[in-house]
Amino acid sequence: MIDLIQKLPKAELHLHIEGSLEPELMFRLARKNNVDIPYKDIEDVRRAYNFTNLQSFLDIYYAGANVLLTRDDFYDLTWEYILKCVEDNVIHTEIFFDPQTHTERGVAFEAIITGIKEALADAKAKYGITSCIIMCFLRHLSQEAAFETLEQAMAFKDDIIGVGLDSSELGNPPSKFKEVFQKAKEAGFKLVAHAGEEADFSYIYEALDLLNINRIDHGVQSIKSPELMQRLKDEQMPLTVCPNSNIELRVFDNYKEHNIKELLDYGLNISVNSDDPAYFKGYVNQNFINLYENLPITEEDIITLVKNSFRSAFISDELKEDYLAKVDAVLQ
Repeated sequence: MIDLIQKLPKAELHLHIEGSLEPELMFRLARKNNVDIPYKDIEDVRRAYNFTNLQSFLDIYYAGANVLLTRDDFYDLTWEYILKCVEDNVIHTEIFFDPQTHTERGVAFEAIITGIKEALADAKAKYGITSCIIMCFLRHLSQEAAFETLEQAMAFKDDIIGVGLDSSELGNPPSKFKEVFQKAKEAGFKLVAHAGEEADFSYIYEALDLLNINRIDHGVQSIKSPELMQRLKDEQMPLTVCPNSNIELRVFDNYKEHNIKELLDYGLNISVNSDDPAYFKGYVNQNFINLYENLPITEEDIITLVKNSFRSAFISDELKEDYLAKVDAVLQ
């Protein structure tokens, strides 16, 4: 089964590029940019990765992001993630980035997007990996701040396929961002939102009905509403589930309690993703392996999860068929 996981080509649809900042690169960039970080060595950083909830992770995540200052920093960050994609046979990736995390520190929007974009272009040229970029609004900030960020993004609209919503979920419901998502939709962006990770399933309803999203990021709390489960099944609304993240942030106490198998068996459109892999102990293949080792996940389940990742991607139907054919070729 582990051999199958490795061999199958796959897409990743829920990956925060800042969350792929490994401690080694964090220290290298801190030295280069003369930025103080609150750790004395790499092991000190890893010891700090012992989270109790989403907020305890975000505090460290934002501290780490302080080392990212230049276009080259964002290029190096993205390129290191691409090398993980090569290892894990990820042939299409849709990368989240958080411009407000950086522009608030005086980093130019252009530096962020250019560094990411150039690394992804090189990934396509060297490895054939296709990609999209999704810009997320930080939900602990105001909708007014999100509008300002959307305005900045318009100059780079050809480089950004969609907008999302991330950061501290509790107390920051999707409804807080209804107008800015409406404007983003009018501008032609695809729409996604984190919903139903820590907060209850009402946030998923809001994301669907008020933000009119194309994909739900996380969504594991949907299991607490039979009506919502049926709707998600009927609409085949994609849910980008991140198992390691859910365990590390104590959404579930352990892997055996994770509900991904139940969601999948019900007929929901689930994919497996790594979220913030440098912080959550593993990239996408490790997420699959952890599921297989802890839950009654079958070979058929693995294949379904992988195929769902391509079906739910923001790519052409032609490219989807091409990638699904690649999966079938491995299976044959």
